[in-house]
Amino acid sequence: MEVAIKFSHMQLNNGLTIIAEVSPSAASMALGFFTRTGSRDENNDVHGVSHFLEHMMFKGTSRRTAFDVNREFDDMGAAYNAFTSEENTVYYAAVLPEFQARAVDLLADILRPSLRHEDFDLEKNVILEEIALYEDRPDFRLYERLMAEYFSDHPLGRSVLGTPESIKGMRRDAMEAYFRRRYSPTNMIAVATGNVAWDALTEQLDRACGDWTPLDAVRELPPGPNKRIERFVADSKLSRQHIALISPAPSAQSADRYAAQLLACILGDHTGSRLYYALVEPAIAEDASVIYEPMDEVGGMLTFLTADPDQASEALQTTRDVFKQLVDDGLTALELIAAKNKIASGSVLKGELPMGRLTAVGFEWTYRKTYNGLAQQIEEMMAVTADQVLDVARECKLTEASLVTLGPRERV
Repeated sequence: MEVAIKFSHMQLNNGLTIIAEVSPSAASMALGFFTRTGSRDENNDVHGVSHFLEHMMFKGTSRRTAFDVNREFDDMGAAYNAFTSEENTVYYAAVLPEFQARAVDLLADILRPSLRHEDFDLEKNVILEEIALYEDRPDFRLYERLMAEYFSDHPLGRSVLGTPESIKGMRRDAMEAYFRRRYSPTNMIAVATGNVAWDALTEQLDRACGDWTPLDAVRELPPGPNKRIERFVADSKLSRQHIALISPAPSAQSADRYAAQLLACILGDHTGSRLYYALVEPAIAEDASVIYEPMDEVGGMLTFLTADPDQASEALQTTRDVFKQLVDDGLTALELIAAKNKIASGSVLKGELPMGRLTAVGFEWTYRKTYNGLAQQIEEMMAVTADQVLDVARECKLTEASLVTLGPRERV
């Protein structure tokens, strides 16, 4: 008889929230520390510090060297890593259940790093090399320029990596001050999924994190932009024209987020979407996708196209025509069903592993302070109507989307 999945949560005295989706039948468990901090929480003096800090977490602690950290993860056979976005920095490991205590101790320890001056100075060069590497990727350059131009003075306009100038000018003491403020236990969530020993987990986390000092970690939440921009960035070294569109969309807290997710799938899924049939299949564009980005009290509907420069104008106009047709005429019952099935299948396949559920559970609590099991999430998504999707399409102002292009053509 299969034991039911159970959700549990509690908070330590210092404000650290602990949540777990316990699945006793799972063969593994995943653990993550979700820190509500990213490039939107920085200022000009520490631009890029969130991502820089992510690197520094693996450089050693008062108890472990950098070599010790990597060796202990490897000794457990852990799948581990970290990532930084505009809004969150997440550290995680997936291990066999018998390594739960070791994983808790190791992850908690690296989240109180030594931040040694010599490591800081060496890692600067690694960050600068990473920035240079990404500058060679047109897709990355386009996304960075799109966010910077569209969000402008909004905190979301800051690059996650920072700039060469901001990284070179950053001081170790400024990083430490940012760390102490943003890595407060009141601004973090410990998340576990899979075959988790809940009672032991809370005791282990209390021992490992209970002495962390709580501090205020305020996030500015200004409204999203209300403007339309067009920017054309010429680069004669590129052989393809890269096109990006962005328009407002429901936030991560919005009840319309499922409708927005379905809208993006119908318009720009990599197979079977409207843009796929209108652009990719007839070879007008090499790639066409629509991505819904729900963020903290703001959201964006992003469209990306890659085409031969001679076909870029046609690709852009076709995209706008596709958007207009959906807004004017609505969507069919068949494509709504197909989109729901795609999203449900993807969620189930990903959710079969504890590591696949970790980010879903963690971000649900980060943004909404709620827990929805996978079945409930799918049920809510399946209940969305065609009219709700159409309403979101109109609210997103798809036909008035802002535009940024990058490629050999000066205009598209």
